[in-house]
Formats: sequence, C-alpha cells, structure tokens
Amino acid sequence: MAEFKGGTVSKVFEIVEPFAKELGLEIWDIKYLKEGASYFLRIFIDKAEGITIDDCENLSRAIDEPLDDADIIKEAYFLEVSSPGLGRELSKQSHFDRFKGEKVKAKLYKAINSQKEIGGILVDYEKGNVIIKCNEQEVVLEKGDYSKIILDDFDF
Repeated sequence: MAEFKGGTVSKVFEIVEPFAKELGLEIWDIKYLKEGASYFLRIFIDKAEGITIDDCENLSRAIDEPLDDADIIKEAYFLEVSSPGLGRELSKQSHFDRFKGEKVKAKLYKAINSQKEIGGILVDYEKGNVIIKCNEQEVVLEKGDYSKIILDDFDF
C-alpha cells in the first residue's frame, strides 16, 4: 500500500515497488533532495530478516534503467539504495503501527521541560499526532511539535 503522496517520490514509488516486491523487499521510505550542488534519490528498503548489501545492489540494478526510461527526474542525480538502519525514522502510519510498544525518540521544534528530545514508549499515532509514554506519563505531540520520530534501538 502506497503512503507516498504526489510528486516525484510518489512516481518513483510506483516504478520501484514492483521490483522491490519481486525481490522480497519493502520500500521503507524514499527521499529526493538536494545537498549542495547535487541531487540524491535515496530509497530505503527493509525485510524481516534484515537487509544485506546484495539486497541493495540487486534493487539498484533492477530499477536503474526503468527510472531512466521513465525520465521523471530531469536533473542529474545520485541513486542510493540502503537499509533504514538503526535509529530509523518513522514517517508512515504503517511504521508507527509496526513499532507500537517500542522505544522511540521525538526530536522537538521547541523545548518541553527544557528538552528538545523526548524518549519513551510509542503508545499510539493518528493523523500526525504521537503519544509517547515517558516516565509513567503519556505525552501527546502534535505534528507541529516534532521534526521527526526515530526508533530508539541503540542498545549496545
């Protein structure tokens, strides 16, 4: 199910998803951005048993020509296919549903209790609003309160 809305990213998703499915992969996220003078199309993939370099390489090879043929992106760009990795950003409803009950961190636009980051257990997510349980207290964050929510899976 596509959760990408309009524009370049949505068109890229439509092209890439069938190849990912064929390889047993899920499209975690797609980002198209400019960094300095260069443009990057970053495709993050996932699967239950984890992503390997071969998974990234196989998808990259499979989609390179179809993306060029579709000619969606007019600028020259670098294609990067990778795992969302540790500390992956949760951005879609399916991400939040999958990780309810897990530890997350919210990066805040404005400090709450002198903190620009809140960590705790993900309780719920609906229409951009996130509920995180911190120190036995539930904190409700509206979409305008946070810049991103990441999985806090850095236990070593």
